[in-house]
Amino acid sequence: MIKFWKEHTALRMALIAAFFVVGLVMIFAGWKMTASVTGLLIMTVGLALLLAALWLYNKPFQDPKAPREKKKK
Repeated sequence: MIKFWKEHTALRMALIAAFFVVGLVMIFAGWKMTASVTGLLIMTVGLALLLAALWLYNKPFQDPKAPREKKKK
């Protein structure tokens, strides 16, 4: 899956830009709905879109061969 994002940079950049812009718009729109649960939900979805944009940005830089370390108790 990492190879896909390295090969399709135009698609990745378009998705990052779209997620970023829509996420910011949703956060500001939800922020204007003071004292409303709907506003909070809209802001939460906007935050999720911003995190998805960050995840897409970082995806090609992950090393697929590096083992993940497990925490010992």
